[in-house]
Amino acid sequence: MVLAEAAAAEAKSEHPIARAIVAAAIAEGLTLPAMTDFHASPGFGPSARSPRGAIHIGADRFMSRLGIAIGAADQAAALAEAGKTLLHIAFDTTLAAIVAFSDPIKPTTAAAIQALHALGLKVAMITGDNARTAAYIAGQLGIDHVVAEVLPAGKVDAVRSLKTRMGHLAYVGDGINDAPALTEADVGLAVGTGTDVAIAAADVVLVRGDLMAVPQAIALSAATMRNIRQNLFWAFAYNALLIPVAAGALFPIWGVLLFPIFAAGAMAMSSVFVVGNALRLRRFAAPVAVLSR
Repeated sequence: MVLAEAAAAEAKSEHPIARAIVAAAIAEGLTLPAMTDFHASPGFGPSARSPRGAIHIGADRFMSRLGIAIGAADQAAALAEAGKTLLHIAFDTTLAAIVAFSDPIKPTTAAAIQALHALGLKVAMITGDNARTAAYIAGQLGIDHVVAEVLPAGKVDAVRSLKTRMGHLAYVGDGINDAPALTEADVGLAVGTGTDVAIAAADVVLVRGDLMAVPQAIALSAATMRNIRQNLFWAFAYNALLIPVAAGALFPIWGVLLFPIFAAGAMAMSSVFVVGNALRLRRFAAPVAVLSR
């Protein structure tokens, strides 16, 4: 059975689609045959030798690379335009099956994209999926730019291109292949439920596996910077006003002197004000009205 052999070939992979194939085979109660000569081509797919012959699993570009005719182009295009990710399974030089996968969009993802737009930001998606599937997903979520059919090694080039066109860039990723792009971006944000490699490469780790954490992190960062600017301004203004008074600047005019004990108290109040203003961040709450619209 094609599913059993495909699952046996994908059993050593940690890719989400590979795990889905293996889970489907197990759910069907299938026995996975022994595989030999397993190897994987990054960005294309795995190959192995099964009792039926050499098995190759991957996207259409992998089939084209192997010189395997895909066929059923209209059906495949219709599935891709409906947002399905297509996986081709071939034995030797003959296509045996096309499997369509659908990754459900989390309910909070669209709200996260809207929140980023509300903050004045553009959103781009870099994916190895085919252009039709990527365009469908982008249309569903309101994503501004799509860079599709990108090989793992090409994500860094895609990030550099977007930085050149659009300026400062933050990259959100969770996979092993995202690590170089996370490093290349001005700010790398790793999803906490992702791989350890991505987490190590990122500047910021989002504890939740929820994209709503991205606009919330940006909003918190903006609030922190506002707080810092407020503290710098008021500390400078406060000291610029009271240091001359403490030095006796008003004595020649009104005979006013600031006793040392009061000067020390005024200095302490400056620190109390700055610390108290900073502590307001403990009560920070993401602007739900903005994030949900």
